[in-house]
Amino acid sequence: MQILQRAHPTPLAQPGKPEKREHAYIRHGVRVLIASFVVPTGQVLWHLGPTRTSEDFAAHLANVLRQLPAMQHYDWVVDNLNTHWSLEVCRLVAAWCDLPFVPKALQRGVQRRAFLSDPTHKHVRHFTPKHGAWLNQVE
Repeated sequence: MQILQRAHPTPLAQPGKPEKREHAYIRHGVRVLIASFVVPTGQVLWHLGPTRTSEDFAAHLANVLRQLPAMQHYDWVVDNLNTHWSLEVCRLVAAWCDLPFVPKALQRGVQRRAFLSDPTHKHVRHFTPKHGAWLNQVE
């Protein structure tokens, strides 16, 4: 999300005339919201930070797990953003599921997505169809 501010205040609208907004703006940087919607409880667990890296996403997942430790099975619905199937996420899932972590077997994205989508794991990723961002329940 880009944080913007109008350079000048919007003047009050006049009767019979459309509102006029200043087109110039001041940039205040960006912030990235990473969020998880917990369907059974309705909770939204989130992290707000300056970047959207694989490490940021992995840290968010670890935070969610710390807040929901008693669950027997975790189903994660995510889109196909590359940070959602990174090697770092595969490392976490392997540790959480007591599986061997073999980076050579997870060199390509298709291999990582298959590993993360394995229904026999305790943590299963369900990837939305490409161009299916409208399925995102958090946005």
